[in-house]
Amino acid sequence: MTDVTFILPDGTRRSCIAPEGLSLMEVALQNSVSGIIAECNGAAACATCHVIVDGSLAGSLDPVSEHENDMLDFTAAAREPGSRLSCQIRVDARLDGATIRVPAET
Repeated sequence: MTDVTFILPDGTRRSCIAPEGLSLMEVALQNSVSGIIAECNGAAACATCHVIVDGSLAGSLDPVSEHENDMLDFTAAAREPGSRLSCQIRVDARLDGATIRVPAET
């Protein structure tokens, strides 16, 4: 199991146990993390599971695909360095202890 903490737009921290193999979006939904809507249920087609990962973690994750990169232009919150679709991040040991920020919609 992997420990992941989501930081909500109001600063509230939500720590979750994340089973490896799930997507970060699935972990957020299972733990009722507000701000993660996932209208397309993980198909990378809606950009409603937008999260921000910090620079060091972002560099260790699998790279953003061309499709994910295109979809990040449609997020409700402004795109930032470290922006990712949580449906495209698989939980594994690299995420253990990670802090993931859920951006406020603009």
